Amino acid sequence: MRPYNITDDILWVGAVDWAARDFHGYSRSPLGTTYNAFLVKDEKITLFDTVEHEHKDAFFCNVAQALGGDLSKVDYIVVNHLEPDHAGCLVEAVERMKPEKIFCSPMGQRNIASLYHHTDWPIEVCPTGHTASIGRRTLKFIETRMLHWPDNMLTYIPEDKAVISSDAFGQNWATSERWADEVDRPTLLKVLKEYYANIVQPYSPIVIKTLDALAKMNLDVEMILPDHGLLWRGKDCAWVLDRYREFAQARPALRALLVYDTMWRSTEMMIHAVADGLAAEGVPVKIMNVKRDHHSAIVSELFDSGALVLGCPTHNNGILPGMAGALQYIKGLRPLNKVGGCVGSYGWSGESVKLLAEWLEKIGVEAVGEPVKVQNAPDHEVLRQCVDYGRGIARTLKDKIAALG
Repeated sequence: MRPYNITDDILWVGAVDWAARDFHGYSRSPLGTTYNAFLVKDEKITLFDTVEHEHKDAFFCNVAQALGGDLSKVDYIVVNHLEPDHAGCLVEAVERMKPEKIFCSPMGQRNIASLYHHTDWPIEVCPTGHTASIGRRTLKFIETRMLHWPDNMLTYIPEDKAVISSDAFGQNWATSERWADEVDRPTLLKVLKEYYANIVQPYSPIVIKTLDALAKMNLDVEMILPDHGLLWRGKDCAWVLDRYREFAQARPALRALLVYDTMWRSTEMMIHAVADGLAAEGVPVKIMNVKRDHHSAIVSELFDSGALVLGCPTHNNGILPGMAGALQYIKGLRPLNKVGGCVGSYGWSGESVKLLAEWLEKIGVEAVGEPVKVQNAPDHEVLRQCVDYGRGIARTLKDKIAALG
């Protein structure tokens, strides 16, 4: 993609990764992604972030085109975030552009040293409230720690009513369009939610505090420019802020996700019976198998579900490895306000249900009733118990939704 004029003096100079399907080695990005970088032309020409190293040629070409072929015209570099998908060619950029100043957060300074092993750059450290003049414009820096790394910060440009927001408000979606109001809204909401669920979700309490702090600053904002995906303008700025608050509040939804693994289908039969019980009480269900569904897709579904039911047979006195991996991933993302339960079959030792119950506790899921387990294969009576178990989980979910308003 060529440079794109956001305004006369603010240009998108990033890269579109149409082929990306694996994001950061742990999450899927089925629609690709973008690495957004921005160039502000003023008395001091300022570059905001770079891109993933694999896409450096497109990035440097875009910056060169925007500056008449001369990369040395860049005076300042703002590093809102040091993660390699945003700073993957920072070292080369500094070597080729030779900026007068490099702005970063206090934690960013540490990460420059530990990630890129440079302590000799002209760094200006920018805690919240720090400002810098680039001519007609003033850059105001605001730390956004743990959204989603300790070094994250955003830059507010009051003259353009623009926030360059780093990872916050981003999505994984490769498009030729640059603005959120130019694409399909349901797909946009889906990818925004998937990004939040798999990347930002563990820091939801911090999201609320950050949104409250930003609101108290009374920033006049007409553009929010994240480092991934589509950009926000006009009414969409308030829309995406509202979505983030909604995501962070994590109110439970009337929906259940059932996640399982199975060897000889006994546990699978039990999971389907629990699903029947949930559905009979009016709770929509989704069933996912850890062998077929990626753990990031499971988390995206869980984000929209108020109940989580686990099913796994006993294997070598434990649970199957695919289930263990999925649960470790879910636990790390700290989902809030869920109810649930677990079922499982076994051949002789029968530890899986106890271990699944322990996992639910670690994840923070409110357990409902007594888990159901069976030796070898379930009969009609056991399946009836599973249906009743599902009904009980559904009723508890409805009570929780009512209690939380």
